[in-house]
Amino acid sequence: MTKITIKVFSKGHDLNHSGAELFDQVARDAVSLRGRFICALSGGGTPMALYSLLAQSPYHESLPWENMCFFWGDERCVPPADPGSNYYQARQALLAQVPVLEKNIFRARGELSPQLAAEDYARQLNSCADPGLDWPRFDMVLLGLGADGHTASLFPGSQETHGISTVAVTANYQDRPANRVTLTPDVINSARNVVFLVIGVEKAEALVATVTGTREPVRLPAQRIMPADARLWWLVDQAAASRLPESIAGIEIQRL
Repeated sequence: MTKITIKVFSKGHDLNHSGAELFDQVARDAVSLRGRFICALSGGGTPMALYSLLAQSPYHESLPWENMCFFWGDERCVPPADPGSNYYQARQALLAQVPVLEKNIFRARGELSPQLAAEDYARQLNSCADPGLDWPRFDMVLLGLGADGHTASLFPGSQETHGISTVAVTANYQDRPANRVTLTPDVINSARNVVFLVIGVEKAEALVATVTGTREPVRLPAQRIMPADARLWWLVDQAAASRLPESIAGIEIQRL
């Protein structure tokens, strides 16, 4: 059964430190229990402060980096050194700063076409698959939330998928072409911990609609994320939480 927790922070500093502590705890537990921690990182600006924090003491010295594997929830089809690449951003902020093994970094090859990148990424996921799956069961998936209710590169109006690990994304998004590859909800929903990081008043409507509104997964793709047997965390600031009710049935809300 999934346990859902929304943590509302008055300061972004506290949100990032809470995220780092959660990351640290899950990573240590995973390595202790299963010998590895496997994570899907998020792109965009929101998680960069968290990544920078994890690259510093005490996490730089104390986390079991050599037993940690990294994928991404989605990627733009741009070269890996492009500033718009989710891989590049995370590498600059975190992975180049810590002793993670290169063989444990699995990037979607954004220099390829969306379809070829999706096929290649599916093969990489399969190479680390858990028994009975075509992909690894992630210990943690980090996600963001768009003001339109999208997450990863699952955009409003996109087709729902079942039984596959990756999707090529070719669509017009916010009046510009979007050429990307993304994990599917099946992969994300098999994770042990899914963590949304949500900051800013422009996300308030999407957040309340996602967690309390009528189920409309085509219009609000973030509603497709509901892991079956896991922890689902929402780490949000007060601005993003400004439309939330005081209580939501089945969800623990902590106002910190």
